[in-house]
Parts: sequence; structure tokens; C-alpha cells
Amino acid sequence: MQKRETLASRLGFIMLSAGCAIGIGNVWKFPYITGLYGGGIFVLIYIFFLLILGIPLLTIEFAVGRASRTSPINECRVLAPQGTRWHWRGIFSFIGAYLLMMYYTTVSGWMLHYFYLMSTGAFTGASPDQIGAMFGGMLSTPGSMVFWMAVITIAGFAGCSIGLQKGAEKITKVVMTTLLVLIVALAIKSIMLPGSMAGLKFYLLPDINRLIQNGVANTIIAAMNQAFFTLSLGIGCMSIFGSYIGKEHTLLNESIWVTILDTGVALTAGLVVFPVCFAFNLNPDSGPSLIFITLPNIFNHMAGGRLWGSLFFLFMAFAAFSTVLAVFENILSCCMELTGWSRKKTAGINAAVMIILSLPCTFGFNLLSGIQPLGAGSTIMDLEDLIVSNFMLPLGSLIYLLFCTSRKGWGWNNFIQEANTGKGFKVPNLLRFYMSYILPLIILCIFFIGLKATLFK
Repeated sequence: MQKRETLASRLGFIMLSAGCAIGIGNVWKFPYITGLYGGGIFVLIYIFFLLILGIPLLTIEFAVGRASRTSPINECRVLAPQGTRWHWRGIFSFIGAYLLMMYYTTVSGWMLHYFYLMSTGAFTGASPDQIGAMFGGMLSTPGSMVFWMAVITIAGFAGCSIGLQKGAEKITKVVMTTLLVLIVALAIKSIMLPGSMAGLKFYLLPDINRLIQNGVANTIIAAMNQAFFTLSLGIGCMSIFGSYIGKEHTLLNESIWVTILDTGVALTAGLVVFPVCFAFNLNPDSGPSLIFITLPNIFNHMAGGRLWGSLFFLFMAFAAFSTVLAVFENILSCCMELTGWSRKKTAGINAAVMIILSLPCTFGFNLLSGIQPLGAGSTIMDLEDLIVSNFMLPLGSLIYLLFCTSRKGWGWNNFIQEANTGKGFKVPNLLRFYMSYILPLIILCIFFIGLKATLFK
């Protein structure tokens, strides 16, 4: 059996884990819903749910990974009592990672493509209608979509093929450091624009009226969902990094650091989006329209906009690529344990497989646009995202949670012993009741809210 690889440093572990959590949603969703649901009030509710939901579940994934010293495909098989069937959760994680990347590689390719367009001056002198048409033109061009998706996929697996320390860890350190520098520089530039102060007030000051207008219950649900989904929990993408680290630090301690980085980037993204939108009298949207239409229009009218726009899309490409690297490492680890293949062989085969699996998503906007699985206007990507986000992530997290708290699983005592090994904040034993009975209900709430949104859309 091959010797288990390890990360070279604690910083590498935190950067890889945070890189997996930090993604496109930090920029195209978090600022928008923060503004919609009351600014500073929403942030406080969101942080509350991170404390009671996100951090405990992240600690669980890290603990399962570190205790098992194996990939998500085998971790429950190693830790579960004999005669139980917890090992099926490994297959669940394996499939979930592939499904996530089947559409995430396409969206990551969009970021890289727009960095190319912005840096080469393709938007210079373009009207708002022309900029809007560019996004539609990209989606309707199969060759372009496949090319950029393939570039992301090949680059990700090539990086991981070098090795854990020299590949994924080293590359992620560079990517994450650059990402953090870029987002701070963009925030400073945005805040310094004339008229930006109105955007800052809208974003950061608590607004009870906005909260009431959009509904207190809706605000709580939005904060709960964002706190859950922001950390990429449920399909083993975090437990894999736990399997690569030592026992010098407690896992609650490490979860807090990862959450701080993820939340810091999300909050800073709002400092980019709101000041720049208000400075140019545009309402910040959510999703692709914000990233690919609203912001390019703004950069097109800003002094030095080509430079700042290029830096923005470079930041977005790095945010997406950090997640791609992390999930690809998960996939490689599982495949190597299942097949016994070398890292390079596994990476090469998976690069080809992933490109093929991602084709339905890329073609769903053009050649296969007639397939609308969720109703008029929907795409294959919408279906893939629905399966992962509304079903696999919450159910996967619930299984992890029950595995660590049930006497028929790994059990609370084993979990808390592993989580509290090392220096740092420890999980108090008094949380046992909460994590065994209340936290599962919260996750079920998230699942049924997503199910209701799907069935009664």
C-alpha cells in the first residue's frame, strides 16, 4: 500500500481548505444577498449561523479525514464499526465531487475567458448592449466554451499530478496569496471612487426596513443557506485535507481559521461591488449578470478600467481555480486508492474523463439548449447544480454528522477525542446534545427548503 502523503505546512492546509471554500459564490451571491437583506444585520445573522452550523460541520469533516488517514471513498470503511454500511457514504462523496466539477469547470472557464477579453481590450469602446451581447455570444459558441473549460480542467489536473506538496499545496499558496492581494487592491480602488460612500453605507450599515421589507424569515433562511453552502461541506472536499495533516492543532481551531478566510473574502468582495456600482449609479445584481454584464460596463467607463477589470477577472479566475484544485485533489485521492494507479496516470485519465463529463453542461447553452430539464429557460447546468447544492451537500453533511454522533457510527467520543487533539480551541462536551439532535434538524430544514424551492418554483 502506498505511503500516505502529507502537507508540508499548516499554512498549506489552511490555504487549500480555504481555497476550496472560496469560490464564485463569494462574489456573485454574497454581496447581493447582504445588500438585499439589510446590510450589517444580515452579516451578523450570517456569522451566527457560521458559528452554530458551518464551523461544527467543517470540524466534523476535518476530524473524519484526520482520523481515517484516507480519502473520502474509504474513510467511513476505516472508522465505522464492522457490519455497518456507512461505507456507502464514500461512493456518495465520490459521485458528488464529479458532479460538482461537471459544471464548475465550465463556469471557471468563463472567468478565464473574460480575463482574456478584458486584458486584450475587447470591451474598449463597447456599448452596454454590445457588452451584454458578448456574454450571450460566449454561451452560444460551443468551441469557445469547450476550449476554456478544457484549459481549466487540464491545468487543474496537471497541477495536482505533480504531487500533493509540490503540486496542489504549492500552487494553491501562490493562487490564494495572489487572490487575497487582488481583492484588497480592488476594494481599495472601489472605495476611493467618487460617490462610493453611498455604496458602503448601503452594504455595511444595518437597515431594519430592508430586513422587514424582504421578510425576517426569508433573511434567516438566506443567512442559514449561505453559511452552509459557503464552506463546500458534504461531499468530502474538506475531509481529504484533514487526512493530510498532523495532530499539532485542534480541528475546531483550524475550522475557525478557514472560516475567517472565507468570510473575509466574501465581505471584501462586497467592498468591491457596492462602492463601484453606486459610484456609477447601477444596481448590483446577483449571479452572471453582475459579473459578466454589470461590472464590465462599469470598468469600461472607469479611468484605468481595462487594468482594474483585468485584475478583477484574474481574481475571479483564481477564486474558481482554487476550488477546482481542491476538488480535483479529492477525486485523485479517491481514484488512486481504488485503482492503485500512480498520481500522474490518475490525473491524465481523469482530465480526459472530466472534459467528457463536462460537455453536457457546456453544450447546454448552445447545441443542447433545447433540453430544459427544470422548465422553460433552464439548462443542464441548472440541473447539475440543483442535484449537488440542494440534495448532495445537505444530505452528505447530515450523514457525516450522524456518523460522528451516533453510537452505531464512529461515535461522539471518538469524534471529540480526534477533534480536540492538539493545541487550540476545543469542542466542549456540552455540545453533544446540540450536535446530536438540533444540528441534524437544521440541516434537514435546509434540505426541505431547497426541495420546496425546487418543487414549487
